[in-house]
Amino acid sequence: MSNLSPVIKSIQDIMRQDAGVDGDAQRISQLTWLLFLKVFDALEEELELTRDGYKSPIPEPMRWRNWAADPEGMTGDELLSFVDNELFLTLKNLPADPQRNPRGYVVRGVFEDAYNYMKSGQLLRQVINKLAGIDFNRQAERHQFNDLYEKILRDLQSAGNAGEFYTPRAVTQFMVDMVNPRLGEKILDPATGTGGFLVCTIEHLRRQVKNADDQALLQTSVGGVEKKQLPHMLCVTNLMLHGIEVPSQILHDNTLARPLRDYGPAERVDVVLTNPPFGGIEEPGIEQGFPADVRTKETADLFLVLIKHILKKQGRAALVLPDGTLFGEGVKTRIKQQLLEECNLHTIVRLPNGVFAPYTGIKTNLLFFAKGKPTEAIWYYEHPYPEGAKNYNKTKPIRIEEFEAEKAWWGKESDGFAARVENERAWKVSIEQIKAANYNLDQKNPHAADVVSHNPDALLRDYARLQSEAQALRDQLKSILAESLEGRA
Repeated sequence: MSNLSPVIKSIQDIMRQDAGVDGDAQRISQLTWLLFLKVFDALEEELELTRDGYKSPIPEPMRWRNWAADPEGMTGDELLSFVDNELFLTLKNLPADPQRNPRGYVVRGVFEDAYNYMKSGQLLRQVINKLAGIDFNRQAERHQFNDLYEKILRDLQSAGNAGEFYTPRAVTQFMVDMVNPRLGEKILDPATGTGGFLVCTIEHLRRQVKNADDQALLQTSVGGVEKKQLPHMLCVTNLMLHGIEVPSQILHDNTLARPLRDYGPAERVDVVLTNPPFGGIEEPGIEQGFPADVRTKETADLFLVLIKHILKKQGRAALVLPDGTLFGEGVKTRIKQQLLEECNLHTIVRLPNGVFAPYTGIKTNLLFFAKGKPTEAIWYYEHPYPEGAKNYNKTKPIRIEEFEAEKAWWGKESDGFAARVENERAWKVSIEQIKAANYNLDQKNPHAADVVSHNPDALLRDYARLQSEAQALRDQLKSILAESLEGRA
């Protein structure tokens, strides 16, 4: 089968006829658990050939090959009853231990919040038969999963919720290239979504593999945590198709729910690559697991505190953050101050509007830092639109080739980026300037001509900044007047 996209479209067309499936999000969720079982079974076929005595963690009657693969097999009410009352019940309750039975642990994690939305056994059989035609043991079709994955993300965008866990491939690739994870290091994405950062990291590490021991090391190098069931399921399937046999290190959980004090030295990591959700608020009580002076309900702020905490000394991180974190005050100021005191925030790449279009119009930044010594200066690089473009969109997204200028300018962390020079896109800001600005990291390009902005987000940011400055002046004036009155008394 040379092109998987028409197959997936035909599956979704079948699902649209089913009374139980309501909207794109449910169609994709339904497709994903079926796809997971199909892929899992295909990979088990390989293991049965290459490993003597291999035993599946899934009971025989529940394996894809024994209930789904036969096109003339169960259908109608019989199939529906089997899926609802036997298959899901069994997979949700597999006796699974991450050490002794990691494959069973993966299956149970994928299915614990999954649901069969379809109400017609006949239509479900049609969907299964379409999927059965895909041979994931053929390398050509396995490689097409990237295209399939992108189509699923586009469909999620239509459902209105892809922005929660999608980062453009060019951005993830650039971040991985600059952080340069090395085989033997422990790499984590604490908000993994569908696994884009982890897949880029796996491809990066695979180029370093030279023997069987290296290959075994690669299998355990990456880890992730994802709160929501659908992206977690997509992530696990994605990693299996990219050569991770047992993605048991991809947890279905909320990273922020674990108190920071519970992380021991053995759980610290060498590298964090992530795009934490921004604009969100955590449920009450989550912030109690964080130190009192940095407690907040804002998701992105808590992730920044977490990442700083879980890095090993000399550990490296790259993450996506919105403009609001850079210029925000109050608890955001304390978080930034601690980050700069404990880590070397050496680079901020400022992305233009539209990079995450159409998922969000929020302006974003890429922060690169290393733990272990304080920041002395921050380099900024303003990423331009490609020549002739005024924005990004679905048909013209950001491309990895556009980052060649940053890569050529980047230099080496080992010598403190000594080769870097200022230019029309790059400038350096000392820690003294940052402190004087009350840890406002929203530092403008001094080489850019002043342009009057009519962007409503930029105008609102400027308004908030001016309001804050005016309040600070009022407070200062009150303090002077109070001292003057006390002196007269």
